[in-house]
Amino acid sequence: MQPRTEPGLRLVLAEDHALLRAGLIQLLEGNGFTILHAVDNAPELGPALLDPDAEAAVLDVRLPPTQTDEGLRAAIAVRAERPGFPVMVLSQYVERLYARELLASGEGAVGYLLKDRVADVAEFVDGVRRVAAGGTVLDPEVVATVLARTQDQPIDRLTQREGEVLALMAEGRSNAAIAARLSVSEKAVAKHINSIFTKLDLPLDGDDHRRVRAVLAWLHL
Repeated sequence: MQPRTEPGLRLVLAEDHALLRAGLIQLLEGNGFTILHAVDNAPELGPALLDPDAEAAVLDVRLPPTQTDEGLRAAIAVRAERPGFPVMVLSQYVERLYARELLASGEGAVGYLLKDRVADVAEFVDGVRRVAAGGTVLDPEVVATVLARTQDQPIDRLTQREGEVLALMAEGRSNAAIAARLSVSEKAVAKHINSIFTKLDLPLDGDDHRRVRAVLAWLHL
């Protein structure tokens, strides 16, 4: 499927806390999204995700009935049924095993943010839009927790600075944002990114797609 990012993108929202669910509905609708389904439990989430009119989802990891990992497992299931379906996962904690599985397809269109990030409205909304457009947006803490790899991988070819650039790419940062964070020019960032693509043996194929593949390689998925 080809995700859309224009206003009116139809979302499935899953959050069991009534106040937070109401707040997310207001926030997302106020920023041009349409909430197609808003559910508070796993049994209702599955059918909602399979609604052909649904174009993306924002899901809490832990939902009734067990309050463990229902939301994350539903995200993995819908992407098996609808490859590339955009999913933004929200969580209080990082569920490492399922996070790796969610990212493992290499298709992008995945976000994993800790709920504290929702407090930054602009960052959260921008993250949902990037995921809906096929990007990968990961919370820095998610990156740090999921990162677990063996040695002697292509990723080990990167310099320390290239690793810093790639870590910021994993957070979904633009070249301009990376440049500002590292106090370098955008031209320098672009040079580092091209070097990353080369060292990770990523062939020419749209920069957006290569950014996703580079991030997944960094996570050793």
